[in-house]
Amino acid sequence: MSDVNITVRPNGPYRVQGPIKLVDAEGNEFELPAGETIALCRCGHSEKKPFCDSSHKAAGFNPETRARPPAAP
Repeated sequence: MSDVNITVRPNGPYRVQGPIKLVDAEGNEFELPAGETIALCRCGHSEKKPFCDSSHKAAGFNPETRARPPAAP
């Protein structure tokens, strides 16, 4: 089975790569675009939620989310 990778895009969506199934709170499956990469909205402004439609650009979304470096031993 292929790995699934989720990348936090700078000031943008979550980019999800790999074979996935995306379901809503009731267990209904979303129809995914062709291929194995999707972009999920994290700004809350997309008209295509849960998918990104690039609304973050006009909304001025700027979270600068970064992973914390590993703790020193």
